[in-house]
Amino acid sequence: MVYDLDGDGKAEVVMRTADGTIDGKGKVIGDANADYREEGTFDPSRNQIMKQGRILKGKEYLTVFSGDTGEALHTIDYIPARGNVTDWGDAKGNRSDRFLACVAYLDGIHPSVVMCRGYYTRTVLAAFDWNGKELKNRWVFDSNNPGCENYAGQGNHNLRVGDVDGDGCDEIIYGSCAIDHNGKGLYSTRMGHGDAIHLTHFDPSRKGLQVWDCHENKRDGSTYRDAATGEVLLQIKSNTDVGRCMAADIDPTHPGVEMWSGDSQGIRNVKGEVIAPKMRNTPTNMAVWWDGDLLREMLDRNMIIKYDWENKKFVPLVKFTGTLFNNGTKSNPCLQGDMIGDWREEVLVRSEDNASLRLYVSTIPTEYRFHTFLEEPIYRISIATQNVGYNQPTQPGFYFGPDLIKMKGTFRGYQFK
Repeated sequence: MVYDLDGDGKAEVVMRTADGTIDGKGKVIGDANADYREEGTFDPSRNQIMKQGRILKGKEYLTVFSGDTGEALHTIDYIPARGNVTDWGDAKGNRSDRFLACVAYLDGIHPSVVMCRGYYTRTVLAAFDWNGKELKNRWVFDSNNPGCENYAGQGNHNLRVGDVDGDGCDEIIYGSCAIDHNGKGLYSTRMGHGDAIHLTHFDPSRKGLQVWDCHENKRDGSTYRDAATGEVLLQIKSNTDVGRCMAADIDPTHPGVEMWSGDSQGIRNVKGEVIAPKMRNTPTNMAVWWDGDLLREMLDRNMIIKYDWENKKFVPLVKFTGTLFNNGTKSNPCLQGDMIGDWREEVLVRSEDNASLRLYVSTIPTEYRFHTFLEEPIYRISIATQNVGYNQPTQPGFYFGPDLIKMKGTFRGYQFK
């Protein structure tokens, strides 16, 4: 995680480290000669057994680095520890090495960093506070603990953070479950693992935040739920592995944020009604506010795509030539978000030759004027966690879309016409 954790105006970098890690000033963490890689097959050309690469044993640490110099400022033992790799679901180091992380204002005032391990079986989250000198463990949530069994196997390839229950402190939406700010389980839907998840205020007529999630268990399909209670508001069951889902306000004729998935049978509104039929190659990867209106555009491969709600089709709007996107079919940019502070979002991508990064900025005029989204905590944290696991687009903790023009005055500090 990269975030200003102690309020000095400079970001720290917090990451899992191991023996032999070298910081920005050349200092070695732990044992410089340690090598925990498993031995693999014999290579006759070298007349030796080659290391296989998998790491199933050895020390793990959690280190805070200075974002300014790269110096290791403090190192402690990593929590949650690997332990016996089979306890996580296999003996190959796959499920024991499924990591997530986030930043959360667990006390409502100061940012904490939360390191997470496991989401297919055992699930552990550990929260830490950095005061500029010491990294202290705030709490640990472990699905192996008595009373926490329903939280095992509920994690996604990503996570979302926000104050979902209105107590002024952040909760962690961990796939099909939620962990309260105090490190105790808030709820579990027991619908299991998924690849994508979205947290925002979907429905302006409904209080609080909602979650749109998809599931791989070939049973639960796609679910829309209350973020605070886990109450399922809409479910589209499926006997397939629903690998992707998206949420964005793309149609001004229906209130709130629209949602769809790999098997939602089309685009749906917050009432669950199908407002557009299932379309081939419907983009489900990323989203971006780009063209100046209050609707959101899709970001897929190296293109920004606009939904034509009158003709119910997606139309390419901008193509970033000479660039490559990341993660295969997920086709993510390096980063998207309101980076320069005008409320609309920029897109950071790599060039085809990997020699440079390009930041694309919309040049389309807009008649709407808002504070930067970065001032809103859920949005800011969504940037910090965007690249955790399978990338997810930014989303604010308030409704943003064309329904705003039906209101008058000020909305959450945002002035609009």
